[in-house]
Amino acid sequence: MDQPVPVVGRRERKKQATRAALGEAALRLSLRHGVENVTVEQIADEADIALRTFFNYFSSKEEAVMATLSAAAQELIAQFRARPRTESVLRAFREAVVVVMSQSDVAGRDFVPAFQLIRSTPTLVPHQLAVLAAQEKALAEAISARIGQPSADVYARLCAACALTALRVVLEAWLQRTQPDPALLGRQVDTVLTELAAGLDRPGSS
Repeated sequence: MDQPVPVVGRRERKKQATRAALGEAALRLSLRHGVENVTVEQIADEADIALRTFFNYFSSKEEAVMATLSAAAQELIAQFRARPRTESVLRAFREAVVVVMSQSDVAGRDFVPAFQLIRSTPTLVPHQLAVLAAQEKALAEAISARIGQPSADVYARLCAACALTALRVVLEAWLQRTQPDPALLGRQVDTVLTELAAGLDRPGSS
């Protein structure tokens, strides 16, 4: 049985829109000028939002730049939770990845330049690690809910870590291509999750 999709109220939608506008402005300016050359004041002005409002959503410009990846990470968890309970954990994860890639800009306008910017900007790395840690914790909790075991269970934590690491391995290789192709990414996700499901303990060469 599918999980019900929570209804988002008007106030929450407005907050989400403001956060998204600030994140998009931060990313846009950082891609244009470099993170080190962008100020919080410029981000707020670009988004046409009061400076004091900026700090209601982000503690720094780096955190704002990471908003695109943070939103994608949260959406992946939401889609995983919405998958039918009849699906296995890895199948549900795979389908959630496909939904996120097809229904958003994750594979297009925002995600690719954001990820490339992070790879070239050392000051963004700690913020990326924080996003990944939060996503891994949330996925472990979602897996525990799916299989009916406590969130501290080793399987849930190990499965979350392995699945997200596998996804990052694929993304890293995909982003190194001259023209990243969303269709190719889907096939590569299938391949890596198939490898994970088959098990990684194999005989060494003789």
